[in-house]
Amino acid sequence: MDKNKRRELQEEFKQIKTYMGAIQITNKANGKIYVDSFPNLKNKWMTIQMQLDMGRFANAQLQKDWKELGAETFTYEVLEEKEADGVTDVRWELKQLEKRWVEKLQPYGDRGYNRAPSS
Repeated sequence: MDKNKRRELQEEFKQIKTYMGAIQITNKANGKIYVDSFPNLKNKWMTIQMQLDMGRFANAQLQKDWKELGAETFTYEVLEEKEADGVTDVRWELKQLEKRWVEKLQPYGDRGYNRAPSS
């Protein structure tokens, strides 16, 4: 590949917008939900499904239900997305996004897979 083409492709790549945000996974069988946030939502559902299929997802209860009930029992939804460009503290932003959605949806106990916030 010549240098001009390479430079052109690098510029195009820089122009691609990255979106961070909060997501929800819903178990259609029991209504339980899981809320999380990620710095890059692109292909996130595919990545999560792969982790669940391989038995390597961080949330043990969601992993257990996935294994028992199968992938078709779960849906994925982006709750909120925000352009990542120009955000100075991505980790802080993500914590705030997730906190807002966890407070709103309360996805713990019988309602979900998240841990209840400690008082």
